[in-house]
Amino acid sequence: MKEIAIKENHLYNKTYTRGKRFVGRYVAVYVLKDLAAKRLKNENPQKEYINRLGITATKKIGGAVCRNRAKRIIRAAYRAYSDKLRTGYLIVISARGAIVGRKSSEIDAELSKAFEKLEMIKA
Repeated sequence: MKEIAIKENHLYNKTYTRGKRFVGRYVAVYVLKDLAAKRLKNENPQKEYINRLGITATKKIGGAVCRNRAKRIIRAAYRAYSDKLRTGYLIVISARGAIVGRKSSEIDAELSKAFEKLEMIKA
């Protein structure tokens, strides 16, 4: 299933300030229970809860090519774990400066560690 993007700036800010966080070497992950999850569940054709995902990469990482590569790697790593995660949450993944030049396997390992620490893996 295609993930739904967080588009509103206030949701990013709310997730940054009120959410649980994991800060690693390559990514920082913020998780917050989504208050609109029930409404989105009813709008969803499958009638199931979904996570909304936001990925950020600042200019500190580099030019547009570096930022887009970082976001692409993060998105691919998230897709590998999306079916194992608890649903009904806002998830913001922020790329950090050390992500430049890293392989996707390193990002994948750090993201799995982050989701375990944040207790997002389904039981």
